[in-house]
Amino acid sequence: MTHPLKYKPTWQSLDSRPMPPWFEEAKFGIFIHWGIYSVPAWRPVGEQRYASYAEWYYASVIGDLERGGDAFHRTNYGDDFEYRDFAPMFGAELFDPETWADLFARSGARYVVLTAKHHDGYCLWPTKSPYKEYWNSGEIGPRRDLVGELTEAVRDRGLRMGLYYSIVEWETNPTHRTKSGYFLDQGLIERYQIPKHAYVEKHLLPQLKELVMNYQPSLLFADGGEWDGDEAYLKTKEFLAWLYNKAPNREEVVVNDRWAKGMPGAHGDYYSSEYADADMEGSEHPWEESRGIGGSYGFNRAENLDDYSSSEALVHELVDVVSRGGNFLLNVGPTADGRIPVIMQERLADIGEWLRVNGEAIYDTTAWRGAPTGSGDEAQAIYYTAKGNDIYAICTAWPQNELHVVGLDTGGAISVELLGYKQAIEWISEGDRIMITPPLISPAQVPCRYAYVFKLSNAIRLAND
Repeated sequence: MTHPLKYKPTWQSLDSRPMPPWFEEAKFGIFIHWGIYSVPAWRPVGEQRYASYAEWYYASVIGDLERGGDAFHRTNYGDDFEYRDFAPMFGAELFDPETWADLFARSGARYVVLTAKHHDGYCLWPTKSPYKEYWNSGEIGPRRDLVGELTEAVRDRGLRMGLYYSIVEWETNPTHRTKSGYFLDQGLIERYQIPKHAYVEKHLLPQLKELVMNYQPSLLFADGGEWDGDEAYLKTKEFLAWLYNKAPNREEVVVNDRWAKGMPGAHGDYYSSEYADADMEGSEHPWEESRGIGGSYGFNRAENLDDYSSSEALVHELVDVVSRGGNFLLNVGPTADGRIPVIMQERLADIGEWLRVNGEAIYDTTAWRGAPTGSGDEAQAIYYTAKGNDIYAICTAWPQNELHVVGLDTGGAISVELLGYKQAIEWISEGDRIMITPPLISPAQVPCRYAYVFKLSNAIRLAND
């Protein structure tokens, strides 16, 4: 006797699936954009959102015919040098998955997401797709299963592994974004395009199932489908029903909202934003903000020191996102030979150092919906998270005056401490308010850098929370 499937290929059914709890508990993850684009690793640095994305080299440098952006490529590589000619140069000869995984664990991240396939269609695993012969890491370039190696190393460190997969490919899928209807020259489309009638049934769905069956990712981050992807053509709901019902990782896997047009902010286990391009303020649905340490996801050689966010700024962004109920997915862009740039390593190590002192104010927390008005205000520089009956007041600058936290039930056995500081903290209560006197301490006693956390234990939240 066969049992009825729990989830049907309808949004009503798919949206009823409970969110696996690990995702909202994790709070901090590492994104990795790595591929053929890591060889040229260049795009002009711009101030506008998305302007510096070096992983868009194929479309925005070689393929930027409408604005003449291909001049850099022609000057440095020649008129006859195709994007696919970069593949043998993507050697990954210094890639050590254990070293990467150690760094990610040191950063305090709880999960990792690798670009298994970006919009250029190159695959970081030895796929069986007939349309990816010599366009995958098993046959050209590293001649290694990069997805498999990193997945094993990450899981060995106790972290969850996720995979990014582009639903669209520039060489195949049409777009409304350009006048020509494609991101690339028509000659490249004619040379490499996967036939429309075969794209979904013989390539897209088999690849997605191949990734799921071979690597059982805890997270699938789809991208590009929201631009022009018709959910009926892409069979989005059918795939998600299979994933939720039959996949070996069905109990833990989570998916985002970029699988097809009309999905963002409407369907998916969690909603995804990049460089704050979606307004998640007050969202009750799980969500995640992703960004690079600089202005690009893929490594961009054109970026300099001032183009990278400081460790302090990244810690503050982590605090801001988590205080609003989201996850923070911070990207690193490795070099073509497999090194994570030292400046990126330093940023991750600094975040990890802060989390070793203050992690309990981040992991497994929720937004405090009853937080005082002005939470997150630059003048206040205070953000709040909650866990059970405990409130965490996170100050992104050392408080110069008495700290007031309002909206609490002060009738319980409250205690106040500064995380990482062993001495007693002075405080008093008045009505629904707790007033904390920041300690006078020497630089040698400061528990951490960047932000300071006062924990209010047993500060039971009021009914209006």
